[in-house]
Amino acid sequence: MDMPNFNELIDFMTSGPVVAFIVSRQNVFDELTNTVGRENPTVAKAETPDRKIKVTAENQLQQKSLSQNSLKSTEEPPNATDDWLPPKVLLKPKGQLELTEKELEEEFTRILNANNPHAPQNISRYNNKERIFKTVANMEHVSFHFEFDGYLIYTATEEEEQPKQEGEATDGTAEEIVRTTMMEQEEDKKAKIPVRNQFNYSERAAQTVNNPFRERSTNTEPPPQRPFSATVNQWSIYDDYMEDLMLKERAAKEKAKGAGGAVKGHKDDDKGLLPSDNHTEDVYYKNPELRKVMIVAERMANQNTFDEISQDYKYWEDASDELGDKKSGSLLPLWKFGFQKEKKKQVTSVCWSPQFSDLFVVGYGSYDFSHQGPGMIACFTLKNPSYPEYVYQTDSGVMSVHFHPQHPSMIAVGLYDGNVLVYNIQKKTDQPVFKCQTKGGRHSDPVWQVWWQNDDLDDNLNFFSVSSDGRVIRWTLLKNELLYTDVIQLKYDPVTEEEEKLFTLAGGCCFDFHKKTDHLFMVGTEEGKMYKCSKEYSSEHLLTFDGHHMAVYGVKYNPFNSNYLISCSADWTVKIWDHNEPKPILTFDLNGSVGDVAWSPYSSTVFSAVTAEGKAFVFDLSVNKYAPMCEQMIVRKAKLTHISFNPFDPILLVGDDRGQVVSLKLSPNLRKMSGSTDEEAEKLQNVIDAAKGKSNLSY
Repeated sequence: MDMPNFNELIDFMTSGPVVAFIVSRQNVFDELTNTVGRENPTVAKAETPDRKIKVTAENQLQQKSLSQNSLKSTEEPPNATDDWLPPKVLLKPKGQLELTEKELEEEFTRILNANNPHAPQNISRYNNKERIFKTVANMEHVSFHFEFDGYLIYTATEEEEQPKQEGEATDGTAEEIVRTTMMEQEEDKKAKIPVRNQFNYSERAAQTVNNPFRERSTNTEPPPQRPFSATVNQWSIYDDYMEDLMLKERAAKEKAKGAGGAVKGHKDDDKGLLPSDNHTEDVYYKNPELRKVMIVAERMANQNTFDEISQDYKYWEDASDELGDKKSGSLLPLWKFGFQKEKKKQVTSVCWSPQFSDLFVVGYGSYDFSHQGPGMIACFTLKNPSYPEYVYQTDSGVMSVHFHPQHPSMIAVGLYDGNVLVYNIQKKTDQPVFKCQTKGGRHSDPVWQVWWQNDDLDDNLNFFSVSSDGRVIRWTLLKNELLYTDVIQLKYDPVTEEEEKLFTLAGGCCFDFHKKTDHLFMVGTEEGKMYKCSKEYSSEHLLTFDGHHMAVYGVKYNPFNSNYLISCSADWTVKIWDHNEPKPILTFDLNGSVGDVAWSPYSSTVFSAVTAEGKAFVFDLSVNKYAPMCEQMIVRKAKLTHISFNPFDPILLVGDDRGQVVSLKLSPNLRKMSGSTDEEAEKLQNVIDAAKGKSNLSY
């Protein structure tokens, strides 16, 4: 220790017995110092005049020396020589700002208020009384940093004075226990006041009246009862069965008469013993008002479900079309259409209605020979993407469908087994109105395409079909039957003698008719050749086009200039032809098998194609004859099979091999329209003339 007399003090304190005593008093150190005195007698005498209570020799313990006084006082003067505590050192952190005396004495006035400095001061709200926007003067300046919902219980309630459980230890003395017992006895004598809700209790009665609950019940008359007893034997059972059989036969005859000669023995005839009012139509079709209400309700629900897509379809435009050189576009995916029952089928055909801009028909089948089965025809509308409007089942896979241009309720259908059907969606039946007979000249191979033509001289509806059996047939719809006429047999042009022995007829895959000359049409074959044919000359085709090396999947005449047509093939190419020249004018390589191609209905130079890679291409020959304006991936791990332009709106439909149809919206750069039809025809003619000036122009 630094204390100079520490050793002498220790020797003195241990020289005799030590007595410990406890002093309890306020300001014990001050009072004890006044009583005992300072450790140093000299200092005590010097401080005696300044003390409130003077320390004299009589009331002060004898102090023989500095070492023999063991009391340590806390009120030593600053310069006392007997203070043994370590000196106080003022510690300052490094880098502390040193201020002068004047700066330290300077005062800064700060006024604290309850206003929030971050609260906005320019909030404007609409004043309904004055009908103008006015600035809000008073703003909320209270900021909650922490909020906790708790509860309080008054000490005078019974919840606070719960009796203790038996066996619980009781704290306090015997007097407190007796006092508590007496108080409890006095409280028991007093009348107990009912406990009220301390939080939301109101002395006044409520102003609202709660109506009493009413019990709702329905009284019905009991069913009539009648006691019956009889003896049953074999003869009575036989008689009842015979009577039942007679009733069934009678009901079948009446139903056959009502249906106008329908087939007897219908499966619904044995459902009841007595004649019933059941019809073949569903209740949905019986009541037209109910059907209309259900359709409106379903479309309203779908509109709410697909509201964002509907807004994009109506208002959204791709802003990127205005940037750059304006030579590119995009396809915006909209609704997706599919039928759960035909999820594993392929989309084999897509066709828009010529009258209704939102209605289109989809054919479901399979291109794989080993996976054939029943097919389906589904009519969808853009107003209801969740479920088709009409559904028709077929015995074989559907390969092609087509709406009649003048009678939009008539749909021609070609099947995989060679049959052709005609459905009328206005009829409340799921059976075709016309069907070719087994021995009525039907195709022996799949019908790859059907196409309606103008009515004949007798005003009978007729359509054409093409099949891989090498025949093109015209089907005429009479009153009760479907008549056929062979238009042409596609004879194969052999190159070698071996081909002449193996091939006799060329398998047709697709065809299209000239827009102005009704009797001309173009047929694409499985061998890659295309034949220009005529209805009036059925013995042989007019011209052969050698341009593709694999099967031709699509042939389309231009709707504005019928002298030119486009074709696509499995050899990855799309080619544009002059129907009077056997060589292609333009060739486009799309790096994949091209499933279908289509001209746009609004521009003579715009066409689109889909490939097996899942991509869709859109070309505009007036802008770029070498590259597509849009190349976009539509589906993943699937093949696109067909494509179709909407004749009214800028919408494109593409179907894949998984039974799904995707609708796409064309961006502004992809749907630019010129003026009249003549201007569109002239625009395409200028592009073709420029291309013909360069030999073997290709992409």
